[in-house]
Amino acid sequence: MLKRRPLKKCKVLSSVHYRPYSSLGSYSCPVIYTNLANKLLTLLKGCSSLQSFKQIHSQMITFSVQIHNHLLCKLVELQNLPYAALLFTHIPRHGDFSYNIMIRALTNTWQQFDAAIELYYQMKFSSIRPNNFTYPFLLIACGNTNSTTCGKVAHSSIFKTGLDTDLHVCHSLITFYAKCDQMDFAKSVFDEIGERDVVSWNSLISGYSRLGLARESVGSFRKMRMAGFEPNEMTLVSVLGSCGDLGDLELGKWIERFMEENGMKMNSYIGSSLLNMYGKCGDLESARRVFDRMSKREVITWNAMITGYAQNGMSEEAVKLFHLMKEEGATPDKITMVGVLSACAALAALDLGIWVDEFASQKGLRYDIYVGTALIDMYAKCGNLERALSLFEEMPTRNVVCWNAMIMALAVHGRAYEAISLFTRLIEENHLISPNDVTFVGVLSACVHVGLVEEGHRWFNAMVSTFGIVPKMEHYSCMVDLLARAGYLNEAYEFIETMPEKPDAVTFGALLCACRNHKNVEVGERVMNKLLELEPSNSGNYVISSKLYASSKRWDDSARMRGLMRARGVTKTPGCSWIEMDHQVHEFRAGDDLQNGSREISEVIGLLYEDMKLHGYIPKIDIE
Repeated sequence: MLKRRPLKKCKVLSSVHYRPYSSLGSYSCPVIYTNLANKLLTLLKGCSSLQSFKQIHSQMITFSVQIHNHLLCKLVELQNLPYAALLFTHIPRHGDFSYNIMIRALTNTWQQFDAAIELYYQMKFSSIRPNNFTYPFLLIACGNTNSTTCGKVAHSSIFKTGLDTDLHVCHSLITFYAKCDQMDFAKSVFDEIGERDVVSWNSLISGYSRLGLARESVGSFRKMRMAGFEPNEMTLVSVLGSCGDLGDLELGKWIERFMEENGMKMNSYIGSSLLNMYGKCGDLESARRVFDRMSKREVITWNAMITGYAQNGMSEEAVKLFHLMKEEGATPDKITMVGVLSACAALAALDLGIWVDEFASQKGLRYDIYVGTALIDMYAKCGNLERALSLFEEMPTRNVVCWNAMIMALAVHGRAYEAISLFTRLIEENHLISPNDVTFVGVLSACVHVGLVEEGHRWFNAMVSTFGIVPKMEHYSCMVDLLARAGYLNEAYEFIETMPEKPDAVTFGALLCACRNHKNVEVGERVMNKLLELEPSNSGNYVISSKLYASSKRWDDSARMRGLMRARGVTKTPGCSWIEMDHQVHEFRAGDDLQNGSREISEVIGLLYEDMKLHGYIPKIDIE
């Protein structure tokens, strides 16, 4: 009778009561035994349920038919980890094959990466030598757990046993180092490969792309082409991601032509990569062309197109596409919801946002960190700050993005003291979450909205001294805006001159608006000259400059700015508004002839106008 040998190292392979193999009833005739073994093996290969597997297994135990590795492979196929672990502990004589089966299954099938690493060490302690089938899956486990020490020790063993010439092992090493953010080591492994193939290049290119090293990814792709290798689908997906990060539209379009010329199928995997690339490059027309010609659209495809619209300011198109997605029977996932909620926030489409909230609740996704943060942002931008606050407090876990969304929401709504209080709560209560540069944009914006000049200075200085965050242009712009709104116009201009980076149009624009409000032509003239150099085609700069002169009754200068605007062919960009009716968002501008629902829209505008007058609104009719 066989003795049970429980494994102490691997927690997944726990000890369970098990009926030992019996030697009773075994056949003495080798022919009969072989026929029975073959029959049971045939039945095992064809079985598709755990119940039938148990019946076959019981027959094998009864007649001492010991084909353990076949049983183990079938249990992996049936995805039954407890049974597989139990069977593994009772295999009388382990070899590298059974260990490899379990390490691969723990890595690929069950994603129990820590258990796979433990089993690898158990294999070594059992004096069983890992081979070229062991290391690739071990390295996957190490990469997913960021176990750099274990991976490097494995690399040393690979080198000592001469497996560094095995291509599959080398590719796994490159991927491991890339996942652990050590591309220098990955590149070294790649450089030492004697006979590279397409997979070698793909491992390197995807490693760079995954880490956001877009230039290196595209550069490696060009070298691959020069070396005479033809890219495959995996290559193109990685390079398309890098093209999007770089805004390299030319290379992205070349890849699409390459696909067409080589008859590559436009499936969801590569199709969504093309859509993402065009979306990041701002070419939504090409993205929609690719989207419309796809015969089969999976949710990843819809997500890429909706997100592209939302991120490029085409929120109305994102909402329309979402409605089309529902009509065609595709089920939204959390990525869809985040994209649609972003569009709802931009359009103030509260009704649709509420529908997404209810849908997310039904799917158990309301408190997903990404969906929850998008909901907070949507409710805040649609004016329902109390609902945003309620959702924030209900979130079971929060990351820095979630905190930033709520701080910014309070700031934009003018509740500066609450925004600063929430920021203080973040740094006092959450030692695992550190504020980032976006957090300070929210805090400084809060100070701007209520004129907390000293408070703003304190937090701006604390960015470097306390939190080690180097201020960016957005932080300098906030400080300029803060000083300018408070009437410290000369100080604001001096602050601009001390900035380490060249100020942008947004920074000067905030100061020019403050000069107009405070009727300070002296500083305003210096600012407008800078602005007209930076943005000669921005109509707003001419209009505000004209108003600045008019407020000081310098009518000739005011007319001169209007004349300069006409001479340069600059036209004023009209503002636009949105009204949502029956879950449809209608956009209109001054002078538009509203066709659909015009009576209802006019009635709503009339009611809003009367309500505004009751609250003391007086329309501005000064010079435009």
